[in-house]
Order: sequence, then structure tokens, then C-alpha cells
Amino acid sequence: MAPAGLLLVVVVTAAAALLLAAPASAALPRVEHAPKADGTLAVLAVGDWGRRGQFNQTLVAQQMGEVGQKMDIDFVISTGDNIYDDGIANTTDPLFEESFSNIYTAKSLQKPWYLVLGNHDYTGNPLAQLDPAIRNVDSRYTAIAKSFIVNSGIADFFLVDTTPFILHYWNNTKFDWRGVAPRDTYITNLLKDLEYALTESKAAWKIVVGHHPISSGCGHGNNTELEELLLPAHGVDMYVNGHDHCLQRISSRDSHLQFLTSGGGSKAWAGKFKATPDKVEFLYDGQGFMSMRLSKAEAHLAFFDVAGNALHCWGLTKTAAAGR
Repeated sequence: MAPAGLLLVVVVTAAAALLLAAPASAALPRVEHAPKADGTLAVLAVGDWGRRGQFNQTLVAQQMGEVGQKMDIDFVISTGDNIYDDGIANTTDPLFEESFSNIYTAKSLQKPWYLVLGNHDYTGNPLAQLDPAIRNVDSRYTAIAKSFIVNSGIADFFLVDTTPFILHYWNNTKFDWRGVAPRDTYITNLLKDLEYALTESKAAWKIVVGHHPISSGCGHGNNTELEELLLPAHGVDMYVNGHDHCLQRISSRDSHLQFLTSGGGSKAWAGKFKATPDKVEFLYDGQGFMSMRLSKAEAHLAFFDVAGNALHCWGLTKTAAAGR
């Protein structure tokens, strides 16, 4: 169990328990995570990582620790495919500690990790990663539902379970669809709850997190199902995803929305590219992670490689980001 930051995690976990006890008709469950006293928030985002430290996962983790310390991060967002190749079998599966607890050991990373599931997590036991018992193994690991909201006052993070949207997964017998079937009902209800939450959000920044890309110039490319069904509206500023094992920033051709891929937590896909009609601002087909520092008026973001080099830094202002 990670000892540092325990008080914060216990508070978050307690809040999560109360939220989960809400009636079934309630909207997406919510975790409250206050920003710093000065009103800012610092976050790292990483995806596609859990490989027992292999494929440079350990090196990426070390650099996350360095950047996390300099930024004094508040939490980490995981964009899914948390444990390869097939998730975990149960909450006591040693693969969990071998791929998470024993790798992300830096003091700065002993903060809550808010996670979505990826398709590789679904081919194991996805419910194990949502089980509160997993936090008895490592108190940082916070996925209170397959889709939920992290509310930090200045920013709302809408973590969305995208794997059921991908139709070609549905008839694959490797996938564990407990809690999902029937698929159409699940997706309809999820989209209804997400739309309501986005409409009601008063946060300065609205950030949707899913495993699968909507717009991508890397190996998997654009996803038509997510384009048709999920493409965020209601003032969303950023869609953050993994699945493509690269780092990229893409500006939507139709709105102010930024598509941000942070899927370089371990194995990279060097040389795999696809075309996208949106504007590719930056693409790096290697390993690394993303940082963001948010205030009510500004967002400062960066991609870092496996050596800790800042590959691409950019800023958004709330007026410019909102296109108003």
C-alpha cells in the first residue's frame, strides 16, 4: 500500500463510497478532489502502461516522478490499458503490484490515480479493477465506476468507458461484458448521463477522458463509432485518450476541441501513422506522458519523452479555448 498522501486518498475513497450508495437513478458517480489553495491544479496523464516495467515502463515512471515533483501534482489520470496483456484476474493478482505498485514508486506519484478501462483490461476481469478491495493493495488506485467524474472545482474530468462503443469487440469471447450487456441500453444510458453532466457542469475546464481516440494520426486512427456517438459537445475543451501508443495533439476542424493522446506509458508503435482530417499540431511515435497545469483562466500542457525532455508545450486561455 502506498503510504504517502494516504489521508487524501482515504477522504476520496470515503466520498466515493457515499456516492456509490446513491440511488441507481443518480447521474454519473463523482469524486471531489479540491484544487490547491491558490486555485490551481496539476495533473499527469499516462496510458497503455502496465507491463511489469518492461518496454521502458520503468523509465517513463521515473520521469513522471521527476516532473510530478517539480509540478507538485494533485493526481494522475490513466487513459486505460492499465494491465497487459489481459488485465488482472482478481484483486490479489500479483500482476497488479508488479505492473503498478512496484513501478510508480516516486514520492510525487503517491497521489490518487483516476482510471478508465481499456480493451486489454476488459479481456481480464474488469470488475476487479473497480473493486474497492483493490485499494487495500494500493490505496492510490481509484476507479469507482466504469464511468465517473472527478470534480476539482476549476475542472471537471469526465472519465468515460469507451470499450463497449467499439462494435468489433462485442462478439469477441475474450471480453468480459458483465455490467454492460445489453450493449445498446448501456451506451444509451451512459450518453444520457454524460450529456446531463456536461450540461450541468459549471467548471472552467471540461475534460473528457476515454481509452480510445476519436481523432488520431497514429496507428489506430480515427474511430467512426466514437465520432458518431461520443464526440463531446457542451463546451468540452479537451478529449484525452490512450490506445494509440504515441503522444499527439490534434485540433478539431469543427470546433475549439483538442484531441490529446497520451498512450506512451510503455510499448510504443514507432512508424505507425494514419491520416486524419483534423489538424495535427504535434505527433511523437514514442514513449512518454502528458502534464497539465490548470487555473480558471489558463491551461499549460506539455508532452514529455522517456528521458524527461519536454517535446511539445502549449497553452490555452479560457476565452481562446472556448472560442468566444
